[in-house]
Amino acid sequence: MTKGTPSQGKRHTRIHTACPRCGKHSFHIQKHKCASCSFPARRMKKKNFLEKALRRRTTGTGRRAHLKLVNRRFHNGFKPLKRE
Repeated sequence: MTKGTPSQGKRHTRIHTACPRCGKHSFHIQKHKCASCSFPARRMKKKNFLEKALRRRTTGTGRRAHLKLVNRRFHNGFKPLKRE
């Protein structure tokens, strides 16, 4: 049998599944490790050449909405709100 179309139909096992931490379909079932975020390691996987990927998963991109406001206020120098 060759490596082409006939052999692809014989693959029935799943190697990766959804990750509990990042939700991506990159959790290796046998290794018990996520290829994307390296769960269950305590620190998130991070590469410096993946700028856009870092932007997607950095602090303040999730449900903690107040951190998004803090980031904006930091760039403006934490100016006080004008109340009239």
